Amino acid sequence: MPAYAMLVPANHHWRLNFPEHLAHLRKDKGLTQPQFAEKIGVHVAQVRRYEAGSSQPTLDVIRNMALALGVSADELLFAKDERGPDDSLKLQFEAVCRFDPEAKKVVQQVLASMILQQEARRWSAER
Repeated sequence: MPAYAMLVPANHHWRLNFPEHLAHLRKDKGLTQPQFAEKIGVHVAQVRRYEAGSSQPTLDVIRNMALALGVSADELLFAKDERGPDDSLKLQFEAVCRFDPEAKKVVQQVLASMILQQEARRWSAER
C-alpha cells in the first residue's frame, strides 16, 4: 500500500492516484522536479519520493504545492468529482444562493438536520 494512503481509513476508495496526479500537475505547469522542489521548499529527493508514493507531504508542503501549481488544495488532493456536490445539487445550491437571507437560513437548518440524521444512521450501522 502506498505510504500516502496509510493515514486514510482502510475502506476509503481513492479515485485519484496522488503521486501520478502531482507529477501530472507539475509537468503541466512546466516545472522540473528541481524547480518544483525549490518553489515548495524541499529537497528534490523529497519531490521524487512524493511522486513515487513512498512519502507523503505535510500540510505545510501541500499548501506550498498548491500555491506553486496554482491550484487549490482540493484540486491537488481529490479527483475532480470526488468533492463537492454533483451537478444536480450544484444547480439547486446556485438557486438557493439567490434566496433572501431568511429563506437561506431555513434551507441551512433543513440541510443540517438531514445531515445529522444521515450521520447518526451511518454511525449506528457501523457499531
